[in-house]
Amino acid sequence: MEVLRNEMTRPLRRLTLCAVLVVVGSCTTPWGALRAQGATTTTTTSANRPVKWVDENVSFRAHGVTLYATFRHPVGAASPVPGVLLIAGSGPTDRNGNSALEKGPVDTLRTMADWLGDDGVATLRYDKLGSGETGLGPYATKVDSIGIGPFEQESAAALTLLAQQKEVNDKLLGVFGHSEGALFALLLATGHAGPVPAIHALGLFEPLSDRYLTLVSVQVEAEIAAQLKAGEISKSLAATVGATLTSAITRLRATGEVNANLKYGLATLLNASNAKFFQQADRFDPKSLARALSPATPVLVTCSTADTQVSCGEVGRIVQGLREAGAHYQLIQMANVDHVLKVDPTGSPANYTKKLPFSPVLRAALKEFVAKNL
Repeated sequence: MEVLRNEMTRPLRRLTLCAVLVVVGSCTTPWGALRAQGATTTTTTSANRPVKWVDENVSFRAHGVTLYATFRHPVGAASPVPGVLLIAGSGPTDRNGNSALEKGPVDTLRTMADWLGDDGVATLRYDKLGSGETGLGPYATKVDSIGIGPFEQESAAALTLLAQQKEVNDKLLGVFGHSEGALFALLLATGHAGPVPAIHALGLFEPLSDRYLTLVSVQVEAEIAAQLKAGEISKSLAATVGATLTSAITRLRATGEVNANLKYGLATLLNASNAKFFQQADRFDPKSLARALSPATPVLVTCSTADTQVSCGEVGRIVQGLREAGAHYQLIQMANVDHVLKVDPTGSPANYTKKLPFSPVLRAALKEFVAKNL
């Protein structure tokens, strides 16, 4: 969204992390896996690893909806292998890390599944509610009733499904979350998402690192400051927009409600369709969740100087929480890598769908982390 002169509105330019959030959800029901036929085969030539791996289409039930997923696993392995659940970031981002709002594939999670498969680790990645094959289902007409619960429930069901597969060693489970997905990884690991199989390792990649509405505020304030510096808006308008945002967030935190038709483009960020999710998700501070982790859980954390959505300074909050927990963690500080983990010194969201290489620094770090901890 972009704040304009004369109190008109149009989309602000740089609010790509939260501005495109599409909130979806439903209610809890029993779940179960449904195996699909005709899986696509892939191979790996890693030493001492099974040669044949498959991408198998599976589905499971959570909050009254069937969710669709891909289970990548070896065929004919001598023994079960470690397994990792991959959780996508905000908005209608699917199992592969692709969004319906983008003009092409990003493939962040697909690439991570490729890497982990090459390292002998099975993965489950799923289309969360509102994305991919899963879609909104019966909640298409009542999006405003959806809070954080459905996302917690579907991630818990997905991890349970992964743990139950005969190809997976349920004593060696990891949960890796990208961006907003890191919040749900932390919620799983700290018990907020309900009872789940034991998690042996966590991956927090360019993680959402502050309370959600605080992050929204920071992003909007940065946009206002940039437009003020460029002479695109007046000081009085900048102050008015800032005060409007502060008032809206205060009310949302207190009541769960948002004023209808917020001015200055803010309505595309805060509105009735996402108010419940924002209020509930905002209650969780990732730093506090990190502080509550078991010290025995190894954690891989990343940030990048070129990430325009999550700064290394913000990620430092999570790292501080890990320190206070006495956790065994590894922080990978990358340069010239964007939010979707591609090599791009500009960090521009406009380049997310370009065929750029994914970070070789991250690839090496992930391989080492898996070898030591899974």
